[in-house]
Amino acid sequence: MSEVITIANQKGGVGKTTTAVNLAASLAVAEKRVLLLDIDPQANATTGLGFKRSDYEFNIYHVLTGRKNISEIILKTELQMLDIAPSNIGLVGIEQEFNEQNRDYKNILKSKLATIRDSYDYIIIDSPPTLGILTINALTASDSVIIPIQCEFYAMEGLAQIFNTVKVIKETTNPKLNIKGFLPTMYSSQNNLSKETVADLKKHFSNKLFKAENCEDGFVIIPRNVKLAESPSFGKPVILYDIKSSGSLAYQKLAHSIMG
Repeated sequence: MSEVITIANQKGGVGKTTTAVNLAASLAVAEKRVLLLDIDPQANATTGLGFKRSDYEFNIYHVLTGRKNISEIILKTELQMLDIAPSNIGLVGIEQEFNEQNRDYKNILKSKLATIRDSYDYIIIDSPPTLGILTINALTASDSVIIPIQCEFYAMEGLAQIFNTVKVIKETTNPKLNIKGFLPTMYSSQNNLSKETVADLKKHFSNKLFKAENCEDGFVIIPRNVKLAESPSFGKPVILYDIKSSGSLAYQKLAHSIMG
């Protein structure tokens, strides 16, 4: 049985795409069949796996608008077990298109994914840093959501907004949706704010942090790491760029925590 997981946070710059790409790659290296679905118009997950716009003709926009089946846009990556459904800046205008057509848009992605779910163990969705139509589609199509939280001053603010969005989705389009967990990102042991953020998360959400052996207090925390920051510019997940870096090891632990 496959699992669909959306990586979501309405705040930008929290490590959402980094998490989507590197979790997907780490699951694939662990010999799970994985589809990374890029539904962010910025298409950073797509470029982060080495694909340029000229490398593909069709993308998730064509799927959501009914022009293509999702199986027709999927691309193979460097990792044998990892595929990607690419995105494109054209997604920016899709909300207006749906409104003009007066379409019930919330279940479109869910119905499209139903045709290929059995081909994968995990489908990881990289959503935009907003709680609009695209993220609603992603959450409606998902079994669970992972919320990356940057270890900085405003980290805990705004959580109420995504909590409310998950609550609304559960009450309307997807009663089975659950919060799989919170993932502290960009952690620095030299930074008091990082330590305070993790302490707050442990205090309020310890049951929603990812547990793993050989981690600080037994929880997965993604560190600030140069190799993790560099790898997208080389079009590679960090596990292919520097498998022994602290960033790579952290995402491998996250993958193993999710696999149980």
